[in-house]
Amino acid sequence: MKNLMVFIVLSLIGASAFAQASATASFTASATIIQPIGITTTSNMNFANVDAGEGGEVILTPSNTRLTTGNVLLDSEENVSAAAFEVTGEEGFAFSLSLPEGEYVLANGSESMIIKDFTSSLAEGETLAGGTKVITVGATLAVNPHQTPGTYNSMTPMNVTVNYN
Repeated sequence: MKNLMVFIVLSLIGASAFAQASATASFTASATIIQPIGITTTSNMNFANVDAGEGGEVILTPSNTRLTTGNVLLDSEENVSAAAFEVTGEEGFAFSLSLPEGEYVLANGSESMIIKDFTSSLAEGETLAGGTKVITVGATLAVNPHQTPGTYNSMTPMNVTVNYN
């Protein structure tokens, strides 16, 4: 009888060792390809006509308004333009904008001025409504006293970069 009980106990242990030793589940996969983010320049920055006088700064806002500090005088606003860009991408996606950092040189021969402190019209958390967004960028131009007359152009391109958040 004792052998029979040992046999039954061992049989039960063996049976439980073979009871469902593995299980399987299935899954599927998917991917959504989104519209890549892009940016196109639609207008370059132009501080327009400025009388240097005793020097100072011209602040060009993203809304195409010029303000001055110091003794710089503003002439015609006919050609004033903040830099403008069209951002394209996936509708409803939020994105961020990286502006130029530091100072850049505008030159006319050996004469130069500094452009700095870039600002944009992009509010934090804005999205691509309809898949597009127009943004503008302003900056501050440091005008030297009695700056030599002439047209001053940037020596190197100033880049803005957009990224999805």
